[in-house]
Amino acid sequence: MLKKLLVIFALLWASVSAFAAVDVNKASAAELDGIKGIGPAKSKAILDERKKGGDFKSWEDLIKRVKGIGEATAAKFSADGLTVGGESYKKAAGAKKDDKAAKKEDKMEEKAAKKDEKKDEKKDEKKDDMAGKKGAAKSPASAAKK
Repeated sequence: MLKKLLVIFALLWASVSAFAAVDVNKASAAELDGIKGIGPAKSKAILDERKKGGDFKSWEDLIKRVKGIGEATAAKFSADGLTVGGESYKKAAGAKKDDKAAKKEDKMEEKAAKKDEKKDEKKDEKKDDMAGKKGAAKSPASAAKK
């Protein structure tokens, strides 16, 4: 019975620690290796850069200082539990969505503006046509009166 409880406790501990966040400024090589996508070479590069330049101030600082880590990689590492100063990486996913949304809005506004311009042009053409027709209609009539 005691063995079963110890096994259950060990399994629970392992599952909880697997989902625990790993701060890049405090993690050992083994903890960094536990993040999916970070192997011995990447963890060594992170630790070397941390020793050389001090703690990473932000995700942008980590991306700038460690070769091979870009926005997409940072987003993957963050999703797998890596943090910088306790913060997860938010820019990559949020930025792309915001850029796409902004571009979509710009296109929609552009289309609406073009539609409005066309409507205005048609109105102006109609006014010109109406003015021309009225002038032509009045001319023979005014000529008949004279």
